[in-house]
Amino acid sequence: MEVVIYTDGGSRGNPGEAGIGIVIQDIDGNMLKEISQYIGNQTNNVAEYKALSRGLEAALDMGATGVKCYLDSELVTKQIKGEYKVKNEGMITMYNMVMPLVKKFASFHIEHVRREHNKKADALANKAMDEK
Repeated sequence: MEVVIYTDGGSRGNPGEAGIGIVIQDIDGNMLKEISQYIGNQTNNVAEYKALSRGLEAALDMGATGVKCYLDSELVTKQIKGEYKVKNEGMITMYNMVMPLVKKFASFHIEHVRREHNKKADALANKAMDEK
């Protein structure tokens, strides 16, 4: 089974109160799962990584063997693709948390999308920060 995952992480302040939002759909666009979670005091980039990690974990729990991930963090997308080096020590930890999950899928695709194409995940991340 292949799924499509939209993720977003955000913080109010950098670092600040942070939340993640995840939308998982089947390949026809049918909603399978939504996650909105407060993650404490984090930087925006850590929140983006945590959202991706949580989305991948949820997809694995659902039995997905392939994923297409869409996120509006160009930094995280390019680091996962290997286009940017991961230099920051905090980001190395996050990167090392995500990559073993990536390798568990038979097929994996990640793509940067503009914020307006990630509205639902963004709304879920903001909901988590609002409801903290």
